[in-house]
Amino acid sequence: MKLKQVLAVLAISTVAFTGCEKANKGVDTTPTNGSAIGEVSGIWSKGSVHEIKGDIIIPAGQSLTIEEGVTVLMDVTAKPEVVVMGNLYSLGTIENPVKFTVSDAYRTTENKFGKLWGGILAGPTCAELVLDHTILEYGGATTSDASTSVKMGLYKAVAGENLPALWFSNINGKLIVQNSIIRNFQEDCTYIEGGKSIFANNVFYTTGVTGGEAMNFKSGCLADVAYNLVYSTNTNALKLSNSGDRTPQAYIIAYNNTMVNTGWRRPTAKGGSVWLEATVRADLYNNLFANTRFGVKRDPKKPEDKRSVYSNNWYYGFDQTTVNQFQVGKNDIVAGTDDVRGTTAGQNDPKFVNFPLDNPVLSADFNTAWDFHLQGNSPALGKGITTFTRNHKAGITTANGITYVSPEPAVYVGAYGTKL
Repeated sequence: MKLKQVLAVLAISTVAFTGCEKANKGVDTTPTNGSAIGEVSGIWSKGSVHEIKGDIIIPAGQSLTIEEGVTVLMDVTAKPEVVVMGNLYSLGTIENPVKFTVSDAYRTTENKFGKLWGGILAGPTCAELVLDHTILEYGGATTSDASTSVKMGLYKAVAGENLPALWFSNINGKLIVQNSIIRNFQEDCTYIEGGKSIFANNVFYTTGVTGGEAMNFKSGCLADVAYNLVYSTNTNALKLSNSGDRTPQAYIIAYNNTMVNTGWRRPTAKGGSVWLEATVRADLYNNLFANTRFGVKRDPKKPEDKRSVYSNNWYYGFDQTTVNQFQVGKNDIVAGTDDVRGTTAGQNDPKFVNFPLDNPVLSADFNTAWDFHLQGNSPALGKGITTFTRNHKAGITTANGITYVSPEPAVYVGAYGTKL
């Protein structure tokens, strides 16, 4: 390890120890209803409520397990950060998800882009992080010189940065985000700088004021991204990059995702749906782009790895403006094998069960009654491919013995087939 890296780790350890020791005085660490500030670990029991009064830290070598139905209630004055130097397991269920949120009085239209607490920030010593059936909402506060993350040298380690809902930084770590919802955040939903990861069956919406992606991957990542719905991110649904000085080379396999209305609220060359840059290796299959700004788009000055593969992706635009801007030969749009990409407005309607295709693309508001399953007569059924191999077909096994496997691809395009 280089001397600079050693000094950085020592600095983080020193700040973490002294900061936690000071903050931990008088902390209620009961696993049932209580409040927390400073160091936390152990188990937060099913259905309990934990009021977070200030920044909390899971120390290196320790773990916090959050059981189903737990509410993690953030103090909007303190705007806490959740710093994970050890391991975090947030294990909700479909009936009783875990929720990181704020009190009802602050869940308003005026606060729809959050900024009311920080985010979950997993440092380089975080070996495992699991978010299963977990809701993250109303966060993304802006850092200051007083922020724990800045003092510990985490994330971008400077004041004035809008925090993501989730940052993960261990190239040897394991990250699972599945069956979860990330909504009402100021900028990026996730910012991943390493590790083996699975992002599956998630929903992202109402995020990004002036920038921000749903899933932002950098060098050091080996990820499978499947069956996610991304609605109206300010910028891209997926930003795929090999930037940073980390090994292995970023290799992202994204398949059977549905992207709707993404990219329009950031009218620059970079805004869109999927952005490729800096020799990232990316394989993209069976993805459905509906009224998105651009489609798969590369940085012509820093293009992706030539081994990247694109196949069986589906494009739909309600108006001609939308259709024109995802045509190959314009805007550095990437061509794929067996893509479905019409040339006229309204062509290749995927026939969602319930979504108004004329919904304004500049609106970030999401209606939970919308249904992005495909109707039984959808032309997008049967247009997917299943013959490719995922990064984590064999699964990722965590310390508690659970193996998480990236889901099998489907023969339809998009995140949802017909309703059962």
